[in-house]
Amino acid sequence: MTNIVKNDVVVAQPRKVEFLYAGVETQDGAGVKLTRVLTHQLQERLDPYLMLDNFKSDNPDDYIAGFPSHPHRGFETITYMITGRMRHRDSAGHEGLLQNGGVQWMTAAKGVIHSEIPEQEDGEMDGFQLWLNLPAKDKMKDPWYKDFQNADLPKFETENGTKVTVIAGESNGVQGAVTREITEPNYLDIHLPAGATFSHKIPANHNGFVFVYKGSANIAGQNVPIKNMAILKNDANADGIVVEADKNEETKLILVTGRPLKEPIVQYGPFVMNSEQEIIQAMRDYQRGQFGENVA
Repeated sequence: MTNIVKNDVVVAQPRKVEFLYAGVETQDGAGVKLTRVLTHQLQERLDPYLMLDNFKSDNPDDYIAGFPSHPHRGFETITYMITGRMRHRDSAGHEGLLQNGGVQWMTAAKGVIHSEIPEQEDGEMDGFQLWLNLPAKDKMKDPWYKDFQNADLPKFETENGTKVTVIAGESNGVQGAVTREITEPNYLDIHLPAGATFSHKIPANHNGFVFVYKGSANIAGQNVPIKNMAILKNDANADGIVVEADKNEETKLILVTGRPLKEPIVQYGPFVMNSEQEIIQAMRDYQRGQFGENVA
C-alpha cells in the first residue's frame, strides 16, 4: 500500500533550467538502440553522474540481442526497468531478473564482468541505465549488487495524486532503497496528474537534472518537452525545485541529484578511474582475467 503524504515542502527559491539537452541516438551492446541522454561532455557538469541511457522500443530488433558479457570498473550502474524483463548475470556469481518497475543497483568497484539480456521476444522494452561515479578511495573495493523488484521500492503519493518512487536518497520523509554517504544520490521517478505540481528540496551544492519521458513539464517558467533532459542551474540561493505537469495530460519524469566528487574523471569505455595509469592498469587486469570469468 502506498502512503499518502502531504507535499508541504516549501521551496523559497526554486532552481531554474540552465539548458535543455535531447540526447544522442546511438547503439550499444549487441546493437541495442537507445538515446544517450547524459553524454561524456556533460560528466564534469553533472558530477557525480557519468552517463544516462534511455532504452525504449516496441520493436524487438532494437533490443533483443541485449548487452552480452562486458567489464566495468570504478563506478556504479543503476538500471531502472520501467517496462519489460532483463536477465542479469555477472562474474561475481550474481544473477537476477529485472521486471516491470524494478531496479538493479550494481557497484562494479574493482571490476566485474556482466551481461544483460532481454527475456522477451516481443512487446515494449523501456527503461534507464544511470552511471554513478565512485570516489577514488572506493574504486578498488569489492563489487556489490542488489535487485529491487517494484514492490520493494519505497513509494508515496501526495494529496494531489502525484506518485513518487524513491529509488535513492529521500523525499518527503520517505527513505529510498539505496543511500550513499559521499555522493548522496537522490533518484526519484515522479508521475504527476495533469496540471499537478511537486516540490522537492535540493542542497545548493548538488548537481541535478530532470528527464521527461511522458508528457511535458514546466520548471521555473521553462517548458521541458518529452525526451528532453533539463540541466538544473546551480544557484547558491536556490533551495529546491518545483515541477508542474502539462495541464492536459499526465507527466512522467525522473529527478536525479547528487553531491559532486570534484575528482579527475578519466574514462576509457567501461572503465572510469582518476588517472590514465589507472586506466592502463584496468585494461591489463581485464586482459589477465582478473575480473572473473566471462558470463553468458
